[in-house]
Order: sequence, then C-alpha cells, then structure tokens
Amino acid sequence: MNKPRLATAWLDGCSGCHMSILDLDERLIELARFADIVYSPLVDAKEYPEDVDIVLVEGAVSSDEDLKKIHTIRRRTKTLVSLGDCAVTSNVPGMRNRFPIDSVTHRAYFENAQFNQQVPRQVIPPLLPTSRPVHEFVKVDLFVPGCPPSADTIHFVLTELLSGKAPDLTNKTRFGA
Repeated sequence: MNKPRLATAWLDGCSGCHMSILDLDERLIELARFADIVYSPLVDAKEYPEDVDIVLVEGAVSSDEDLKKIHTIRRRTKTLVSLGDCAVTSNVPGMRNRFPIDSVTHRAYFENAQFNQQVPRQVIPPLLPTSRPVHEFVKVDLFVPGCPPSADTIHFVLTELLSGKAPDLTNKTRFGA
C-alpha cells in the first residue's frame, strides 16, 4: 500500500510556520511512517511533484513567482491547507498593500541600502500590486490560523488529515497565536 504524499510550500512569509513544523521534533519521524514527504523547503526536491495528497502552504501570494507556484500546487494537490496567518489573511506581507510598488521597492533598495542601490533584476521576482491570501487565487480546503500555528496544532491537523478526518480546530488555534 502506498503512503499518502505530503508536501509543504513557502510563499511570501517569514518561515515561522516551517519553524513550527521543525518543532514537531520526533513526531516528524512518526509522521514519516504514515506519509512520504515529497516536497518542502526542508527537503531537496526542486520541483513541485504531481499527485500530492496534502500540502501545507505558508505565506501570502505576493509575487509573480508565488502566483505561478500556488496555481501549480493547486493543480497537483488533493487537499490544500493554508497554514498560518500570512496564508490565511496575507498578514505581515499585506502591510505593504497601502503603498505603490515603486514606493516599496525604492524604500527597500535605495533608501535602506548603503551600497549597490538598485532594484535587483535577477533572483528577486517581480511583485504583484498587492500581497493577498492564498484563497483569493485558488480553492483552499482547510484554514489553519496562527502566527505561527503551534507544532501541536500542525501535528493535530496532519494526523487527522492522514487518518481521513476533517480536523476540528475549535480551541486549537487562533489568529496571532
């Protein structure tokens, strides 16, 4: 019998949700008995695979690269989980939404830079006009708020999903905690 295929993805955010995943500690080994981790910033896979059963997506959609990635993820995944306040509401990445892109890039790459004052043309993907939550672009199957959600909450969500249950997050997490 094949194990479910599990992935995590990181869009525009601080990686705090992935730090909480690492805080699962020994429970990561337990989860590996029940699922194959096929994609994550924590593993070596470079391209998002086909036929993923569950993905935890951290971060807001803020760039052309994020937009392409979230559409690929949705097409190739059965259950998409928005993990953390940035994925659910755009949270901290959305703080830039009040300002025009030119103002944001000028502040970052000219006003706050002492050397090499220029907007990067490589590596840094072009920003979208606003940073927005995942569900504004693709269907989300489960929302897990928290900044970041605790390792216990993530473990609960994964064990419920892997056993075919819909996690009841009542009293498990809240925005900002």
